[in-house]
Amino acid sequence: MVRAWIADVTPLLDKGCYDSYYRQAPDFRKKKADALRLDKMRAQSIGVWALWQKIRTAYELPEEPVFNFSHSGTCVMCAVCMDGRSVEGRKVRVGCDVEKIGQLKMNIAMRYFCKEEYGSIKEAGSDEEKTDLFFRYWVLKESFMKATGKGMALPANSFCIRMGDPPVLVRQPAEFPESYYYREYRVSGSPYKMAVCSTDADIDTELHTELTL
Repeated sequence: MVRAWIADVTPLLDKGCYDSYYRQAPDFRKKKADALRLDKMRAQSIGVWALWQKIRTAYELPEEPVFNFSHSGTCVMCAVCMDGRSVEGRKVRVGCDVEKIGQLKMNIAMRYFCKEEYGSIKEAGSDEEKTDLFFRYWVLKESFMKATGKGMALPANSFCIRMGDPPVLVRQPAEFPESYYYREYRVSGSPYKMAVCSTDADIDTELHTELTL
C-alpha cells in the first residue's frame, strides 16, 4: 500500500525551531538546505526530511522503502510504499506533488499540457473552475513525472490524463509501459492541490496528518 502524509512547516520559520530540526538532519540534507536562498525554502527542505524521519520511526518501515517528497508554500508532502520496494515481483514507482493554488496560467497549459487536458481546462465554466482544474492537472502530471524518475526531463505533453474518480492515465511514454494509478487528496479550506501516482494500485484514500512537526 502507498500512503501519503502532509505537514505544515510554518513552525520552522522560527530560527530556534529550524535549528533544532537542522541539527538532526544528515549532512547531505543540511548541504542542500544551506544552498537555498529563502528561509521558506530551507524550512521546506528540512521540514520534509523531518516528516520522513517521523514516518520511518512511527511505522518501522522495511529497509530501503520507496518514497517521494514534495513541497509548496508551507506544506510538505511525503508518499511512501509501506510494503517495501516491489509488488508482485516488480519494482514500485511512487511520485507525489503538492502545489499551492495560484493564478491560472492558460499559456502554460497550452504549451506544456496535451491537447485533451488543455481543452478540458478551456471548456470549464468559470475562471475559478478553470483554475481548479489547471492545478489538479498540474499535480497529477508532476506526480507521474516524479514516479518515472525523470521528473522535469520528461515532456509534460508526452502523456495524457483524463479526469475521473480517480483520474486515469490514458496515454503514456513507451519507455514507461507499466500501469500507473492515481489518488487525489483534498483538505477542506486548504489552498493546496495534492496527488500521488504509483505503479502500486493500492493507494490509501486517506491523507494522513497525524505526524506534526
